Amino acid sequence: MKHLIRAAAGALLIPAFALATAPAQAQAQETFRIGFVNPDRVLREAQPAKTAQAKLEAEFLKREKDLTAQGDALKAASEKFEREAPTLSETQRVARQRALVDQDRDFQRKRREFQEDLNARKNEELQQVYERANRVVKQVAEAEKYDAILQEAIYINPKHDITDKVIKALNASVASPAPAAGK
Repeated sequence: MKHLIRAAAGALLIPAFALATAPAQAQAQETFRIGFVNPDRVLREAQPAKTAQAKLEAEFLKREKDLTAQGDALKAASEKFEREAPTLSETQRVARQRALVDQDRDFQRKRREFQEDLNARKNEELQQVYERANRVVKQVAEAEKYDAILQEAIYINPKHDITDKVIKALNASVASPAPAAGK
């Protein structure tokens, strides 16, 4: 009798186990959708990135021109000194050398400050573009039911590349920009 009960219980467990594993098998048959976004292309081709680049160029154009002019003046003064050095007295030559060294030091300092300021502003602008692009990537991924989106890969089949969709969505968002955060 005990054997009969065990056999009946075992027979009941087999269909129950099969029912419990059916959803797992159905899930295993679902496709895993993966996409790829090329962030370099987004930064080159998307309108918000181009706008940020133009904004930076306009913001730093005057300082860059001033630095170029100062560098040209320093070069001209150095060349003039080289031509005139043999005819100058020792005290004149030393005084002009010191003046040139001071001008060069000032020029190098201004150039370094310019580069630091430019890099800081560029990072700020790029961060805003990245945040906006990431929001668009997430929207595209959710709308098209992607399970994962990669930004770096050694190789990706072009059929998985959604960069064009992201650029198109970013460009469309320029017409209706999101409210600026913190400003």
